[in-house]
Amino acid sequence: MKKLLTSNEAVAEAVRIAKPDVIAAYPITPQSPIVEKLSEMVESGKLDSKFVRVESEHSAMGVVIGAATAGARVFTATSSHGLAYMYEMCWWAAGSRLPVVMALAARSIGAPWNIHGDHLDLMSMRDLGWIISVAENAQEAFDMTLNAFLLSEDVSIPVAVAIDGFTMSHTAEVVKLRQIDIPPRKQAYRILPGMEVALNAVTFGEARMLARYDLARDLENSADLIEKKYGGLVEEYRLEDADYAVVVTGGLSGDVKDAVDMLRDEGVKIGVMRLRFIRPFPKKAVRNLPPQVLVVDRANTDLRGVLSVEVAACGVDNKNVVAGIGGRYPTVDELYSCLRRFVDGRLSDVEWLI
Repeated sequence: MKKLLTSNEAVAEAVRIAKPDVIAAYPITPQSPIVEKLSEMVESGKLDSKFVRVESEHSAMGVVIGAATAGARVFTATSSHGLAYMYEMCWWAAGSRLPVVMALAARSIGAPWNIHGDHLDLMSMRDLGWIISVAENAQEAFDMTLNAFLLSEDVSIPVAVAIDGFTMSHTAEVVKLRQIDIPPRKQAYRILPGMEVALNAVTFGEARMLARYDLARDLENSADLIEKKYGGLVEEYRLEDADYAVVVTGGLSGDVKDAVDMLRDEGVKIGVMRLRFIRPFPKKAVRNLPPQVLVVDRANTDLRGVLSVEVAACGVDNKNVVAGIGGRYPTVDELYSCLRRFVDGRLSDVEWLI
């Protein structure tokens, strides 16, 4: 079935098909339509789930952690300052090795106050121990969300699915909905009332380090499973004969592809590596890029973009353009100009599109 859906609605449809036992959420722009749609589905009987209206995002993650600990399939969603508020609990979800799925409608974090899209909130998740996928369009928002339930339960690691705020969350595209039979819940352990078990008691030194190591190792190893079953860590666009490569993630990727097509029409051998996942980071793919690399970022760490630093950590020197922070969305022409100066050797090591 094909439907005209925003990315928010596409996420909600995927959650409906996954049939979570518990959904907990607190509204925040631009994520709110996801959980509003889900609450309508629950109220109408289209979705047999327990919808918990909580008093904060911190509580939303707390509820799904509790439900997941008891063996329930769970879902929540947030954005921006909501993610910042639930940040503490996100660490608990990962450290407890719980299958949890969360949608993130990526939005700028103040100050100054801003409700528009960038990746500052998304990039703050990198060290949590979560698998993090980033959709390019509404179709991928649907597919990634549906897959997230299976992937999270395969590896006992929470999974976040990010969509770009407003440019994706509130714009509609044709989405092909696939109805699949979701297998029974898989979970490494369950803790039920009456069990004489403590979860996450105080853990010292070597045991604590081992727990963190095991999570980091399994997160890294999930890359092989993602490549085999879940569409791969990256999409390669016109890279087969490229001398130049652009690395990007999220909804801006389509505009970068348009700019690349313009350069291809001029005879420039340039392509795009779109990061479908930023955790686990696609190190192998990045190391196989052509020698000339430009990274386009929508979040910064100091003066440089976050993804630029991560690509450099793989041993790949790169030029960097920081663009699209706070909803200052670059046009295709602006991106083309940056790429043109990149291939001509006139781009600085780091530039900001302001």
